[in-house]
Amino acid sequence: MLPALTEEGFLEDASDWNPGVAEALAKRESITLTPAHWELIELLRQYYDTYDSSPAMRALVKFCRLRLGDDKGRSIYLLKLFPGSPAKIASKIAGLPKPANCL
Repeated sequence: MLPALTEEGFLEDASDWNPGVAEALAKRESITLTPAHWELIELLRQYYDTYDSSPAMRALVKFCRLRLGDDKGRSIYLLKLFPGSPAKIASKIAGLPKPANCL
């Protein structure tokens, strides 16, 4: 069972997050988490710990490029993992707040 969520499906309390919650949130988005997904989820959580915010798409791509290299630091790579709105969906699954400028 999932903890309390906002209307858009983000955790109301980030401390409720754990890998099982991530799996359940991913399932709601029709995503089966692979090691590539987990790599990005961990990276997003590092970003949040560093900057105290969820990254928008541009910042996410740049952070991925810095930490994971040019191949993974591309919008197209992130879109394959998290179709639609990678920054928003990946942040949701990672248990982070909705990025400020994501619709």
